[in-house]
Amino acid sequence: MLIHVVKSKIHRVKCTGADLNYIGSITIDQDLMDAANIIEGEKVQIVNNNNGERIETYAIPGPRNSGEITLNGAAARRVAKGDILILITYAIMELEEAKSFKPALVFPNEENNLLN
Repeated sequence: MLIHVVKSKIHRVKCTGADLNYIGSITIDQDLMDAANIIEGEKVQIVNNNNGERIETYAIPGPRNSGEITLNGAAARRVAKGDILILITYAIMELEEAKSFKPALVFPNEENNLLN
């Protein structure tokens, strides 16, 4: 049996921008992507703590040590700059593997989105 499990989570980051005219995706500081083991193009679920929205898109790397978290394209309509977001990725694995799998959980500084 295959099941979906949390692969990585970036917990409580502040949205730094919303670019409606970009072709889509979420731009994430490369340092945060590395810490959370998220790769370019990976599917990401965005949970907006301010309005309850849940959005799915794909990750693109932003400048390192920038704290950038920008929703691009249509997803930009679902956030406002300053909203608190949780970013989650999932993996599909065998049940036995999932029992011992440990996700990458990242808790950046909520004020600037940087790693402490």
